[in-house]
Amino acid sequence: QVQVVESGGGLVQAGGSLRLSCAASGSIFSIKTMGWYRQAPGKPRELVATITSGGNTNYADSLKGRFTISRDNANNTVYLQMNSLKPEDTAVYYCNAAKPWGVQYWGRGTQVTVSS
Repeated sequence: QVQVVESGGGLVQAGGSLRLSCAASGSIFSIKTMGWYRQAPGKPRELVATITSGGNTNYADSLKGRFTISRDNANNTVYLQMNSLKPEDTAVYYCNAAKPWGVQYWGRGTQVTVSS
């Protein structure tokens, strides 16, 4: 099993920044991709960004340029730097760790609230 724990959420004013962290532990061997997803009230969960163990990144088009994902493979940690935050970025942010063959692990989420 893999445990995924997010941290770093909170309340920030529009235009501000936050950095989320996600640590994976347990049977972390063969984790290929880690990433961030978010879910706003009344909306489906959506992709924010992912990063492979080799450093290849993928972003939601609408977030490119404001959000940056990075990964520390040695510590099995992935980060999400969020800049120029907007009220519409308010959501619960979930970390995901994916192994081959569709095996995925999710954290419990961390709340990000952006006030106008």
